[in-house]
Amino acid sequence: MTEERAASIFFFAPFVSSAQRVEPDWVDYNGHMNMAYYHVLFDRAVDEAFEVVGLGPGYREERQASFFTAETHTLYKRELTAGEAVRVTIQLIDYDEKRLHFYQEARHAAEGWVAACCENLSLHIDMASCKVAPFPEDILGNLAVMRAAHARLEMPEALGRIMGLHRREGSPHERIYATGARR
Repeated sequence: MTEERAASIFFFAPFVSSAQRVEPDWVDYNGHMNMAYYHVLFDRAVDEAFEVVGLGPGYREERQASFFTAETHTLYKRELTAGEAVRVTIQLIDYDEKRLHFYQEARHAAEGWVAACCENLSLHIDMASCKVAPFPEDILGNLAVMRAAHARLEMPEALGRIMGLHRREGSPHERIYATGARR
């Protein structure tokens, strides 16, 4: 039988990852960190944060379950360059029996400015059936503790942001944006 983990009585709000450095190989021909590597930073921080609630890298082997990203929205705000130290904050926005909705910010570790933010929706997966499945009760309890701590935080401004071109009234594309209709 799998040992259940008790919920911690304290959870940082937001969760702050350990410092990570921008590796030289991550820098592209524009002289800054390539967009793909922001997701490496975010992903490493997810492993750290959700380890606290019992969903870390060992969860798959122990429980034959995991969680997968279903949707992500990333906003790149400021360039990072080789060698810069970054910390990622994670705020659990919401969860239910099968899903996690969380928000991340990659921040310059020394100066604190936001380089990028990322909103995520993840699904809990039973690895035997490869289907979405409910979280175990102990994990739900731990998520409740995390969510309660994070509920005191302000909702991020970039949360739920819609991407698109903002057209002026009367432009040829106004009808598409206003109604969702296609030509």
